Amino acid sequence: MAETKVIWVHLIWEKKDYFFGSISAIYDVLTEEQIGITKSSLLHAGMRDGSSHLTKRALIKQSRLIRTKKQG
Repeated sequence: MAETKVIWVHLIWEKKDYFFGSISAIYDVLTEEQIGITKSSLLHAGMRDGSSHLTKRALIKQSRLIRTKKQG
């Protein structure tokens, strides 16, 4: 099976979910104010598979998307 890193961002008050391939990609779409943490702080938060980070505005989780291997 092939696995791809996925970072899920749930904006608590807006009740919206976003899925990203990297922490840097989050900040291409959302602002630090929307998330409640700076890019630098989140990069240094030690996110790893299965970990989560809670701010006053968002829940951020990192996991793996499991996909089947390409056949052919």
